[in-house]
Amino acid sequence: MASAMLYLPPLDLAGGPFSPRPRRPTSTGRISSGLHPKPFPAGCVGSDAAQVDPSDADGNCGDAAPCTGKFLSSYGRRRLTLTLSLPFMFPQYHIAKAIDIREEALVIQNGVSSVMTKAKAAGMLRLAFHDAGTFDSGDNSGGMNGSIVYELERPENVGLNKSVKVLTKAKMEIEKTHPVSWADLIAVAGAQAISFCRGPTIPLQLGRIDVRTPDPERRLPEETLDASGLKECFLKKGFSTQELVALSGAHTIGGKGFGSPVIFDNAYYKILLEKPWASSAGMSSMIGLPSDRAIADDDECLRWIKLYAVDQEKFFGDFKNAYIKLVNSGASWKTV
Repeated sequence: MASAMLYLPPLDLAGGPFSPRPRRPTSTGRISSGLHPKPFPAGCVGSDAAQVDPSDADGNCGDAAPCTGKFLSSYGRRRLTLTLSLPFMFPQYHIAKAIDIREEALVIQNGVSSVMTKAKAAGMLRLAFHDAGTFDSGDNSGGMNGSIVYELERPENVGLNKSVKVLTKAKMEIEKTHPVSWADLIAVAGAQAISFCRGPTIPLQLGRIDVRTPDPERRLPEETLDASGLKECFLKKGFSTQELVALSGAHTIGGKGFGSPVIFDNAYYKILLEKPWASSAGMSSMIGLPSDRAIADDDECLRWIKLYAVDQEKFFGDFKNAYIKLVNSGASWKTV
């Protein structure tokens, strides 16, 4: 089995996960699916951070904005370096295969970077959450499998067609040289959205296989759930209360009113502690979703909210781990 670890750089670079508004297949290559797939051989793609123009090639910023789909490397806007870490006396065939894998990872990273902007980041992250969020650990169904492209008409996925349209341009460009699954592409786009907004670097394993049918309906947590309902919903997906609170921090970008809409930081938790919606001052009641407000009133969730509000590094580390677990959940992996 072979794949690559894709490291996405934190760059200076709008939704959130599981929010409804702007606001397996069978294969000879299929192996076991679940939250903890077997690691692939070592390898990484690294890059140096550089200033990125927050608009697309046509000067537009919205999710629906047109984009030429040119690779950033073609314009010299980002310098990407390839780092190989291989054991001494490693068989020549495997060295060649590892290099091929790293080249594929680099092409995918460049392709996503070519269509990513700060304004598109929250939509991309929401797309990743909604594709992976259908996972059910009870029967190991759903999850990160590209099924979201068949589910765009569902009420909870309103607006995600714009993000899919943008990624379609990247997919067409990438597949001029390397095939890429929707599941891999969406997982990478979510991670890059975080790095574009100055969040943590998130390493990703590649090699997910797409399904050709939609996942079952009503698998995503509803925005009106109380804390108990949210914890139960996430538990069915294999996530703890801490992971629930960490992943909820994705609402720090986008239009939910938690700090800057294009900077990924711990402002979400600081504002949850302030509870501005309890004020009588007009627009403050529009901050966050009912589910955000619910976890701020739950003692178990509050423990982690307080910690992340004062320790951004801890939040970044826990979010990174929870995101990797999320986009590996339910995935089937190709072999070579």
